[in-house]
Amino acid sequence: MQPRRFPRTDLTASPIGLGTWQLGADWGDVSTEDAMAVLDAAVDAGVTFFDTADVYGDGRSESIIGEYLAAHPDAQVTVATKMGRRVELDPALYTLVNFRAWTDRSRRNLRTETLDLVQLHTPPTPVYSDDRVFDALDTLVEEGAIKAYGISVETTDEALAAIARPHVASIQIILNAFRLKPLDAVLPSAIEGGVGIIARVPLASGLLSGRYDESTTFPENDHRNYNRQGAAFDVGETFSGVDYADGVKAAQEFSALAREHGLEPAQAALAWLVQLDGVTTVIPGARSIEQARANAQAADAPELGPEFTQRVTEIYDRYFRAAIHPRW
Repeated sequence: MQPRRFPRTDLTASPIGLGTWQLGADWGDVSTEDAMAVLDAAVDAGVTFFDTADVYGDGRSESIIGEYLAAHPDAQVTVATKMGRRVELDPALYTLVNFRAWTDRSRRNLRTETLDLVQLHTPPTPVYSDDRVFDALDTLVEEGAIKAYGISVETTDEALAAIARPHVASIQIILNAFRLKPLDAVLPSAIEGGVGIIARVPLASGLLSGRYDESTTFPENDHRNYNRQGAAFDVGETFSGVDYADGVKAAQEFSALAREHGLEPAQAALAWLVQLDGVTTVIPGARSIEQARANAQAADAPELGPEFTQRVTEIYDRYFRAAIHPRW
């Protein structure tokens, strides 16, 4: 995969990266051995970008990545982590003292002196207008604790506020065939402002794989079971916030569209995102070697073109626009 650069930095990422939430927690159990095998398969397939967070398994995901990279020093992987959700989401806690403590812990977990990319992890909205927060992040860069910083956002308004900050390197946002609002203003603004876009939840928590139906069950410790109503965190992180029954129906239509283009549904969903102007990298998760390899292959899919986007938009308009577009 040809690497893409985050415009305000020297950091690069493969167009298809690897999200590692599932290697830490909230997606059922994944053994350390299986997690290592997934990382290895992804790297072998050309992935050079891992996304993690200090809260995934309370550091387990970071530690697994740190162990893997220590054993594979030539892997040349850019690692993005996140901070801020191991404590109460209180704007008063977004201080330089806390940032130092949080990044120090991630540096230990990841076994590195300098973190490549640190993202504020869906912080409270007032954080975006607080100059002291961004001064503190700039200080971490100056001190050599981090190379660059970004923000993982919940809403498009938050993304636009972050893009306006001069040293923000990346915006991580939910973007997939069932969450199209970022296409309206976020991607054009990111292109204009020179900010990288990390597309997360690209398969709508698996819905866009086309493998689920209304009888599908998920483990008790899987967020697709316990967070469908937003009991644990923003419901938009689970199935992209769409009604599950509607999501199954829409996914059936998307699957048919994908196969018209000779692709499996998950690969079409990823390939479409990779081909959008302004997207730097897409970070699907994987719980198996086969998933990691298949995800990476989406970077080599043929050009899908505007007709595909039009069909995706038609599905979105019929099933989700009224409920999703005003909310995030």
